[in-house]
Formats: sequence, C-alpha cells, structure tokens
Amino acid sequence: MKTLLLVDGSSYLYRAFHGLPDLRNSRQEPTGAIYGVLNMLRKIHKEFPSDYSVCVFDAKGKTFRNDLYPEYKANRSAMPDDLRAQIQPLHEAITAMGWPILIQEGVEADDVIGTLCKEATQHQFNVVVSTGDKDLAQLVNKHVTLINTMTNEKLDIEGVKDKFGLMPNQIIDYLTLIGDTSDNVPGVEKVGPKTALKWLNEYQTLDNIVNNAAQFSGVVGENLRKALDWIPKAKDLITIRCDLDIDKNWDNFKPKAQDPSTLENLYQRFEFKNWLNEIKEGSSENNLSGKSSEEKISIKSPSHFISKIKYDTIFDKDLLHVWLEKIKEKKYICVDTETNSLDTMQAKIVGISIAVNAGEAAYIPLAHDYPGAPEQLSIDTILNLLKPMLEDEKIKKIGQNIKYDAHVFLNHGIHLKGIMHDTMLQSYVTESHQNHGMDNLSLRHLGHTCVSYEDVAGKGVNQLKFNQVDINVASHYASEDADVTLQLNQFFNPTIESDVSLKFIYENIEMPAAGVLLKIERNGVLVDDKKLNAQSHEIGKKILLLEEEAYQLAGQPFNLASPKQLQDILFNKLGIKSLKKTPSGAPSTDEEVLQDLALDYPLPKLLLEHRSLSKLKSTYTDKLPKMINANTGRIHTSYNQAVAITGRLASSDPNLQNIPIRTLEGRKIREAFIANEGSSILSADYSQIELRIMAHLSQDKRLLEAFKNNEDIHKSTAAEIFGCDLGSVSQEQRRYAKVINFGLIYGMSVFGLSKSLGIERSAASNYIETYFARYPGVKRYMEEAKLFAKDKGYVETFFGRRLWIPEINSSNGIRRAAAERAAINAPMQGTAADLIKLAMISVDQWLSQNTHLKTKMIMQVHDELVFEVPQDEINILRKELPLLMEGVANLDIPLIVDIGVGLNWDTAH
Repeated sequence: MKTLLLVDGSSYLYRAFHGLPDLRNSRQEPTGAIYGVLNMLRKIHKEFPSDYSVCVFDAKGKTFRNDLYPEYKANRSAMPDDLRAQIQPLHEAITAMGWPILIQEGVEADDVIGTLCKEATQHQFNVVVSTGDKDLAQLVNKHVTLINTMTNEKLDIEGVKDKFGLMPNQIIDYLTLIGDTSDNVPGVEKVGPKTALKWLNEYQTLDNIVNNAAQFSGVVGENLRKALDWIPKAKDLITIRCDLDIDKNWDNFKPKAQDPSTLENLYQRFEFKNWLNEIKEGSSENNLSGKSSEEKISIKSPSHFISKIKYDTIFDKDLLHVWLEKIKEKKYICVDTETNSLDTMQAKIVGISIAVNAGEAAYIPLAHDYPGAPEQLSIDTILNLLKPMLEDEKIKKIGQNIKYDAHVFLNHGIHLKGIMHDTMLQSYVTESHQNHGMDNLSLRHLGHTCVSYEDVAGKGVNQLKFNQVDINVASHYASEDADVTLQLNQFFNPTIESDVSLKFIYENIEMPAAGVLLKIERNGVLVDDKKLNAQSHEIGKKILLLEEEAYQLAGQPFNLASPKQLQDILFNKLGIKSLKKTPSGAPSTDEEVLQDLALDYPLPKLLLEHRSLSKLKSTYTDKLPKMINANTGRIHTSYNQAVAITGRLASSDPNLQNIPIRTLEGRKIREAFIANEGSSILSADYSQIELRIMAHLSQDKRLLEAFKNNEDIHKSTAAEIFGCDLGSVSQEQRRYAKVINFGLIYGMSVFGLSKSLGIERSAASNYIETYFARYPGVKRYMEEAKLFAKDKGYVETFFGRRLWIPEINSSNGIRRAAAERAAINAPMQGTAADLIKLAMISVDQWLSQNTHLKTKMIMQVHDELVFEVPQDEINILRKELPLLMEGVANLDIPLIVDIGVGLNWDTAH
C-alpha cells in the first residue's frame, strides 16, 4: 500500500514558537519557529518514509466556523509579531526543501487534513498525520495514524483507546461534552473528562446521552438539560470536515527535489550554520527526492555537533590512566561534576565527566548507591589521583558554569586551578539577551538536543537524586554534558578571539570576576540570628495591628492577601473607582494600583504597608536564620553573572541585593549583618556612579564641569532648572532635581515625572524641557543611543560590552518605548557593572599580594563592596580601597568612592 504523510504545520508552528527559547540571528530577527518546524520536517521523512507528503497550514482570516459561532476562537490573542515575521520565510524554506504546501481559505488545516485522509483511505493508502492536536484523534482508523514527533506519541486505534479510554469514533462526542477551551467552544457545564468518559462508556454515543437526558440526576443532569439546545452546534464546530473541494491530484503531493540556492540564502540569513554547511558540502539529508546519504561530520565547523560519539564509563584505574595521559598530552580538560545537591557549600560528588576531544568523553561514577549498583572506584582514591591534574595551573580547565564545579571540588579539599574557559560566560558576553543554559546553547549553536536531567531522573516528587540514577543512563547524560561543553567552547572561541572588545570583557572582566565571586561566596557573611528572630517577632506584631486596622476601615474581617476579597472590599463595598483591569477583566489590586489609590484612600496605603512588611518577614527575618550554614555559621549567597543583560550581578539563596534600605524595618535587617569579634564591617561605595557615567557618555559641558568641580550634582541641576544661585537652592528644589536626574537616565516620561513629583503634567513637561535646554549633551546622547540601538540591535558600555535590546524595532509601541528607555540607560548600568567587577578584581589581587592581611571581601551589592576587616587593618583599607577602586578606569570625570565603617552593615553603609 502507498503511504501519505500529512504534517499539521500550524500545530507545529505554534508549538515551536512557544516551546523553543527565543532564538534570534545577529540582526535580531526571530528564528525559533522556523528552526523548530524545519528541524521536525528534516527528521520526519527518515522516520516515516512516504510516497506522498503535504505540509498543511491554516489560511489567514475567518473560517466558516466563525459564521456558525462568532465567538469561535474569540479568546485567542492576536498572533505575536515575532511569529508573524517568521511565516513567509518558513513557507519559502519548506517549499525549497521539496515539501508541497497546502493552504485552503475559509477552512482550517484540520479540515484539509480530514479531507485528504478520507480521500487517501478510499484509494487504499495508509496515512500518517504528524500533529500535536488532540482533535485530530477523531480521524484515526485502521488506515490513519497520528504521530507527535515532539513527544514520540503514536495514536492508532489502540493508542486512542489507551489515551482517551474511547474509540476514535467517540472522540467527537467526547470533545462536545467537555468543550474545547482553546477554541472557545463551551461544553456541558461541570462535565470534565471523567464524567464524559463515564457517560460514553455507558451510553456509547452522544445521541443516546441526549435521548436519556431526563434520567441524569443532580446538578450535572440539570447542566446537561440546559445544554441540549447548544450541543448540536458545539458538535458541528468540533467535527472536522472531510468533504472539502480540494485538488486531489496525487502527483502534486510527490516530494520534489530541494532548491539548494534558496535554502543556502535562507540558512545564511537566519544563521542555521550546521544546515548551511550541509548544503555547501552537498549533503542530501533534507532532499526528499533523494536517498539519505551517510551523515557527514565536519570537524572544521565548530557549529556542527560531532554526533559520532565514543563515551566511556570508567570502572577501573587502567582506563582512568588512559584518560589522564590524554589530558597530559592535550594540556586541557573539559570537566563537569554530578552531585547530590545544588547547594554549592554542601554538594558532594556523585561522578565526574571529562572530555578532551569533540565526540569523546568519559564518566567516572563514584557514589551511585541504588540497589544493585555496580561496584565503583573509591571516591577518595580517584580524587587523590585527579587532584594533581585538577590543581595544575598548566592544564587548562573548561566548563559550563565552572564556578559551581570549583565549589564542589573545594568541598572535597581540591582547589581547581587553571580555569581558562566558561561556556556560560562566553555565551553571556556574545549574546547577553539569550538563555545561557547548556541545553539551550547546544540547540542554538550546535543544532543538537541534549538529554535533559528530567529524561534521566524523572520529574516532580518522584524525581531521583543523581546518585539514584542507573549508571548506564547517567554515564551518557554526564559524558554528553562534558562533550557538548567542549564543542560549545570550540564554537565560541573564534568569535571572541576575533573581537577586541568581547575579548577584553571576557578575559579581563568576566572570567577573573568569577574567581573573585567564588571567594566571596565561600567567605560568606555573619548574621545575628537572635536579632533577626527579634525583628521577625516585632514585624509580626505590626502586621497583626495593620490587619486589625484594615478590618476597621473595611467594616469587616477579610484576607488581606486575597485579590478577590480585596476587589470586593475596595470596589464594591467602599465604592472606590477601579483604575485598571486584570487580563481576565477583574478590577486589578496590584502594587501600582494600590500606590495610586493610596494617595486618596487610607485602606490602600495600609495594604501596601502590610504587603511590604509581610514580604520582609517571609523573605528575610524568617528565612535568613534558617539559611545559616551549620559548618561555617555564615550565610553564603550565590552570585550569578549571566542573568542581567546589563552585566549586573544577581544574588540568590538569599538575595542580598534586594534588602530595602528606604524603610526602617529594611535598615534594621542590615543591622543583623555583623563582623566577627575584633573586626568591623567596611563598605566601599561608588558615589553617584551612573550620573557620572552619564556625564562621560554625553560629554555635556555643564555636567562635566559640575563633577570635575565636585559640586553637589542635584543642587547644580536645581540651580540650572530653577534659574537661581547654588546657595539659594532649597531642599525641595534639590529633591525635584534629584528625581529629574535619576528619572531621565532611566528614560522617565513626562507622565512618570509628574506622577513621581505629584505635579501637573505641564509643569513636569516644563522641567524636562528646561533640563534639556541646560544640558543639551544629555538630550543628544539619548537620541544617539536610540538610533544606534535601532541600527545595531544593541548598545555598548564604556568598555565595549554589548547590551542587546531585541525589542528596539518592535511594531508594538509599548515594547518599543521600553526598549528605547533601555537603550538610554543600559550603557550607564552596564558601565557601572563593569566598573564594580573591575574593582572587585583589583581589590582581590591586592589582598592576594598582601597575604599578611586578614580582611575578607564578603558581599557585592550594586555599586558597593562590603568587607569584614580586623580593627588593626581598617586604616589601611580606608587608604587603599579608594585608590584601587577609583583607578580601574579613566573617565572624563573623577570616580569617587565613599568609605563607611561600623559594627554592622547598616552603620557602615
């Protein structure tokens, strides 16, 4: 029998767009949906050879179902711009690959597929339908099978029975009863899959259920009877049409020869590098009319995953020595650890994977302890054998987030030295806006889908720890991690080496900073848990008092954390006018709304205070004492370099960068951060760093003069805006100027400024116009920054770090405006981030050289470095830190570092 292969292109289009990371080429064109669909089409003919094949897509516009029911699919939002932009080139690529495409106006892809299935079955063809749409299960029969290449699910008649508990000819009735929320087709109210399955097993068909509706008892019976008039229309909407007038000349559906020239142009444009290499090398992998050739591997091309692999599992010392000889010969090693925990200070090694050549890797299992696990080499013996190599500076180390692995080895007494490359950081400096996880990098740059952790360990409550994973499964997963990381390093190296700015950022900032952060994280910070517990108790009492006061204002008790109850109290009972809606149409009670309402009403103001205290209590005063490491007596945060597009560090577990300092309770939390007896906390903070950077980047004469003369910048701005002498500037005028100074570098609008200052928009507009008249260089910088971003897709810091802004040319006005604000501010935030990292590196080098000093760097928070300093070293630090930190860059204005010392962080800051 001949075979027809039908691909539900629309189904895969949306799944690829939403399921894959935000892939983009260097011009910031979205590519994820194109890549995902083409990747599926490239594979499917290998798995399901066919005589005929068609890729079916939905047509634009409404269908006959909209005429039957105007609310059909009315709940769906408009197609995202980034998806719409990919449709035409995707169709071009599919056609160039030799796939026939079919699009029929006025109907859906499902109806085209249904019609072709019926026609093919009448011609005694077997039909394979590739889709992710459950509705198509109604088409299954002995000749029609559904397959889902994304989940490897196969639905023949038995498959439908196993999945739904029903026969294919009952699927329409089943879907009619439960409804289809994705298409906005209501079912019978309160009837879910279990009830529908029960009814159909008892009555077989929907007609029989309807005919016996009077016999159904309870609420569900009432709901069924209420829906009797609706059910015929619902069934009509859900039923796939199989009788369309379609040209069914089967010769039109024979695979065609590919068009290499078109494919080469498209692959070049969208930067699908390994596919482009295949075209250039004459591979016929995606040529549907030809036989698949033996897979070609191009070692010259680091963007093509070396998929002919050889992975070893090391159970004996002889094989380990073979690998150690390879490492000595190469003078480098890609290394990855598998552990029993993600806590950097607690994690212990379960196994180690290593790689030195692309396509070759090995896993050394050391602590798998599931029942029946094979005997493994002694962990102490192996670590003693590996320690000289791991601590050898001359043997360079490569890893993905290698700071974590360095922590793990330190937990076993091994100092990982010779760290040369981190693929997470290589990705971060070249594409800051992307996801930097290894699996995403592999898919994006090597065209290879990695085995995921959930694939080997399961997920949810039943997820295994790695020591419980079968060694045969664990070995391939771990070896692949090392192999892929090595190949990613080979991919990134040429890009970074060929770009002076990227190389500087990577080699002189990010890699050294990772080493300093490792020390800071291990140093940890001492906290007074008794003080925190007392604060938690006090905050708890305040929260209870606020709740009682809220009940009085509302006239009844209610749950202050319940949006639904808040809506009822604020907008129904108290009659306050709603300011905006949630996506579901309910009145919003978010932070912004409450802040606006708090200007006029006491209850919203009280609710904001309650939220603030509750968050403070749960996030810090309750949580921090529980995070004290039992071995060190300190809290050890983790700093992530590869999160913020601007280069700023992110702190987590706990987040030490978000402790509020504008409230009394927030400052009290900082009081609990203390030093050891005989030491003090010292804070070194860059003064007004972003405004200084603005002065340098904008080259505005007045701004440069103000900083060079060490003037109070907010007073200077106030004098310019209000047209008065410096000496006569009032505190209120200075406050206004401060809001304007900081607001404008964040791209604040007239509306935003009027709201911040509580003034009329016309007055805010006048202030901004006056500001730009006095500081024309700032205005010029802002406009040039936006134009640069629109042209390049990124802006740059003083040091050349590229800060990508994907939405800068978006057709969505709100997104584009936000991107323009980012284009203005990112160079300042990014330069400040670079400066604090360079400062960390400089101070660490100085401390390392002065080994007699016992001072420890214990925190980095925004533009501030925090130290624990013995009393007899304080004066040394007071003198040296400003010299070190102010000397890391030569800007056109002086950098100023403020030093504060105290028994705790609050008094030092």
